[in-house]
Amino acid sequence: MRILDGLESLPDCKFDRGCVATVGVFDGVHLGHFVVLRRVVDRARELGARPVMVTFARHPKTVLLGHAPPTVTSLEHRLVLFERAGIETTLVLDFTEELRSLTAEQFVRRVLLDGLDLRELIFGFDSKFGRDRGGNPKSLRPLADELGFGIEEVQPVALGERPVSSTFVREAVQLGDLASAGRMLGRPVSLLGTVVAGDKLGRQLGFPTANLRPHHELRPPFGVYAAMVLHQEQLHPAVVNIGNRPSLGGNEVRIEAYLLNFNGDLYQHTLEVFLLERLRPEREFPSMDALQEAIRKDVETVNARLDNLLREWRVPGRYLPIEGAGVEGLAAHDPRC
Repeated sequence: MRILDGLESLPDCKFDRGCVATVGVFDGVHLGHFVVLRRVVDRARELGARPVMVTFARHPKTVLLGHAPPTVTSLEHRLVLFERAGIETTLVLDFTEELRSLTAEQFVRRVLLDGLDLRELIFGFDSKFGRDRGGNPKSLRPLADELGFGIEEVQPVALGERPVSSTFVREAVQLGDLASAGRMLGRPVSLLGTVVAGDKLGRQLGFPTANLRPHHELRPPFGVYAAMVLHQEQLHPAVVNIGNRPSLGGNEVRIEAYLLNFNGDLYQHTLEVFLLERLRPEREFPSMDALQEAIRKDVETVNARLDNLLREWRVPGRYLPIEGAGVEGLAAHDPRC
């Protein structure tokens, strides 16, 4: 995927047949977002255009309100997920006061039309952009008719009676409700991070772990998790500990992954860790031997439960390495309900 960094990158960006685009943060890239992204890709294919995402490096609420909710997915993670959905180009904008001051019409003309050769603009339900969030399908329809680009609004997605939203995903992750969060995401809750040097205590215990520095993402409660780790397009079963390691006198939150039956150097590699199930809370053990025995039992538990866990998720291919199978309640949500 081609990544364009800021408005200054637009003069060098021209598409022979224009683009189909959508605009937003898309935190979490949940099922509702995924439906929008796939509509962008499908319409681009129909028009012979390029599918484009326009997103923001930081949440606009950071500028608008002075603070923003914790992000489910970092920018780096969102870029990975956009590409999996089929997006070919993403424009990343820093939400500055200058950008905030642009009206929706100015944004469309300067960024989408002049910068990206827009042919069609896809909105998620209740999506808005521009000064005072004035840009929506209704307000921009006259401009679209005048300048000859299309507008389409995608209906929201619901599981049961509840619409899927970043807010609900965020709440579920913070509560440790991995099942609910996974259903809304269409994949298990996952963390993206870079492997950094640790103290190598796991190696001394016989379970060498990858010490993951997360990319500023929301994490579930402390505990030990059964997981699948994506490394160089390969999935590996793993035991993951999230916490401050009280048995070792730790006071720093760490994410450590022990990949089962894996040999190799992971230092400085980027891993995506899919959390399938919380096995137990993190707790303090009276000795290193007791900690070692607990880790051994965790590994046995993951080995014993792995087949059942993976039956709950399927691995269909490139765009969603693990896609939720339990989404039979997925439906377009009528906002009037």
